Amino acid sequence: MNKFFIMVAQTFKSRVKSKSFVITTAITLALILVLTNLQTIMETFDRGEEDGDGTTEISVVSDEAEWASLFQDILGAEDSFSVTVNERELDKARAEVENGGLDSVIEIKAGESGLPEATEYVGEQTTPMNSEMIQQALQQVKMAVAADEAQVDSETIEAINAPVAYETVTLGEEGNSEEEMQQTQGLVYVMLFLLYLTVMMYGSMIATEVATEKSSRVMEILISSVSPVSQMFAKITGIALLGLLQFSLILGVGYFGVQQNSGEGSFLESFGIGDIQMNIILYGMVFFVLGYFLYATLAATLGSLVSRLEDAQQMISPMIYLIIIAFFISVFGLNAPDTPFITFTSYIPFFSPLIMFLRVGMLDIPSWEVALSIGVLVGSIVVLALIGARVYKGGVLMYGKSSSLKDIKQAMQLSKREK
Repeated sequence: MNKFFIMVAQTFKSRVKSKSFVITTAITLALILVLTNLQTIMETFDRGEEDGDGTTEISVVSDEAEWASLFQDILGAEDSFSVTVNERELDKARAEVENGGLDSVIEIKAGESGLPEATEYVGEQTTPMNSEMIQQALQQVKMAVAADEAQVDSETIEAINAPVAYETVTLGEEGNSEEEMQQTQGLVYVMLFLLYLTVMMYGSMIATEVATEKSSRVMEILISSVSPVSQMFAKITGIALLGLLQFSLILGVGYFGVQQNSGEGSFLESFGIGDIQMNIILYGMVFFVLGYFLYATLAATLGSLVSRLEDAQQMISPMIYLIIIAFFISVFGLNAPDTPFITFTSYIPFFSPLIMFLRVGMLDIPSWEVALSIGVLVGSIVVLALIGARVYKGGVLMYGKSSSLKDIKQAMQLSKREK
């Protein structure tokens, strides 16, 4: 057991001191800080523009003075717009737009129906957001003119434009509300990313770790002092500790950034997970850990079959395909979590970590279904560990070019001879 912990520590130290780990972690933490402070950064730039000449200057030219004045009142209420009416002729206003003196000029005139129509002449710096707000202001002018011609009072117009009263009521004592389902969708997106990243990054680490030792002939020394099974689980545990350290840093920095910018419109609110339920987090951790050990065991098994780094990625490609398939099924299940297909795939071990978590968060399912899925997943990990240990035991003795899954049979035969 002492040798096992020595190998765990050696695996952990060698990876945590590597330049790739330090650089990747630093870039990830910096990206998280940027994302969690994105709103503050954008507001800082907005304030910088306002301190300069950030106001959009618009000139309105119209023979209908009342319409132009109404448009000026509506759009001019926005701090980011400065609207003038009939201070310039159309040709002169267009010339100013071309020269950069104005941001745009709007010509408002009566159409065939007698209602307002507009043509906007813009410069190169006009943004889609500005155009959208201008169209909304013009739409309000058109509605006001139409209501006046139809002799409809303002109270009726406000009642028509008011949003319809709508409320979702979930029947049942334990049904999930719409807000809770949105929170779960946000968490599922986060877990999809984390598990996919874990398999891609740490699975490759485990596979390349074995291939590196085999290519340097270190494995011949190791197997004489430590059993191959202990080696496999030492590498899985060491990489797991590395992942725990990295994700602790990521979550810690992310939590700090979110707390500094909490509230309406914050980073978490944009994902719909402003108020996270503890039971969803616990289920997420359980399925995340089980999913990691399932795929990590598979990665160590496949990595033991190759002795060159260039063959490692090709050998673990079937594992990558599995997580990609699980990803797409989960994305489909976000919109239809109660379909029979989603229910069936939630019991398939390689898909359970994502899909059963999806069902637990978004549906009110019996506890025995969750227990059954976890039991199947744990049982699969044990079976895969037993098979993987035999393959690993023989695979570490195989050298030369090897990139076929048929080598599993040869590895198992070599493990029998070692007995």
